[in-house]
Amino acid sequence: MTWQFDPRLEHASTIPARYYNDPAVLADEQRSIFAKTWQLAGRADQVRDAGQFFTTTVANEPLLVVLGSDGVLRAMSNVCRHRAGPVASGEGKRPVLQCGYHGWTYSLDGRLLKAPEFDGVRDFDAASCRLPQFRVETWLDLVFVNLDAGAPSLRESFGEVVDAVGHSGFQLAATKNWELDCNWKVYVDNYLEGYHIPIVHPSLFREIDYPKYWTETKRMYSIQHAPAKRTERLRGDDVQYYWIFPNLMLNVYSDNFSTNLILPLGQGRTLTVFEWFFRDPEKARQEIDATIAFSDEIQMEDVGICEAVQRGLASSTYDSGRYSPQRENGVHHFHGLYAEMMNLGFARNTRA
Repeated sequence: MTWQFDPRLEHASTIPARYYNDPAVLADEQRSIFAKTWQLAGRADQVRDAGQFFTTTVANEPLLVVLGSDGVLRAMSNVCRHRAGPVASGEGKRPVLQCGYHGWTYSLDGRLLKAPEFDGVRDFDAASCRLPQFRVETWLDLVFVNLDAGAPSLRESFGEVVDAVGHSGFQLAATKNWELDCNWKVYVDNYLEGYHIPIVHPSLFREIDYPKYWTETKRMYSIQHAPAKRTERLRGDDVQYYWIFPNLMLNVYSDNFSTNLILPLGQGRTLTVFEWFFRDPEKARQEIDATIAFSDEIQMEDVGICEAVQRGLASSTYDSGRYSPQRENGVHHFHGLYAEMMNLGFARNTRA
């Protein structure tokens, strides 16, 4: 039986365990969620000059993001039209793009320029052969890609958060990747509630005013407000943790912000990409090191609990649970958006 989301928080049950364990569910999520939402792909400083490019993957689609000689930023397929070789690898700067398999060469706007040793091929129109393009936009000097040509713009999708997070002029200070043995939704669920902080994060618990910790939900994002009791480590009176559906977190402080990008590697394996941004990284090295050290401490605690939860979701004794109305409205909000994008339906009057 297909699970249905109950919009009534006090009556609702969480996503059943099978949605965290079934590879077929992840394949559907790639098609229905990741391929239809704005995904963080890279940074604007990676494509600041004409010919600069980077490669990435969104919803299993190999992508190439490049700034053209005409000043236009493009996201294109990183799949050669010949026999599916990679048009580019990694990141760098080139006047043209050359496939790493048979040397087919493309312009920076995706037009085929040269197909070596292809004389004599009949009914082949080289002039119409070009790399497919996808939608690309920037925000906070970050580059976002959407594979869905019919999706709303980034501003329409993200809503008020575009104006609410006004951090500009920041530079990348550090990057860290973590791999976890859990489903991507386990990590997102965990991020979206402060309910576990007193038990899992004792150091963070000492820093915040937990009774005043609350979650505000919007259409496609939520904000966790974490009033600080002390400012030595959190540096701000009201730390704000933004989550944008489905897999992007923005941790906003008075003098810096960080992004957490959550990427599924398999139904039970997740990659988390952490990046920290400061106005002047060279002058803020001590603050950056302290920020990362505190983040690492919290992340290791989250890794442990998320991997334990994933093991619990495989238990024959567990299917789904209930939400704390005081502490888990953010998780409930995520599950509602998930049900909507996955076309799972909404339960009505399932309990008196």
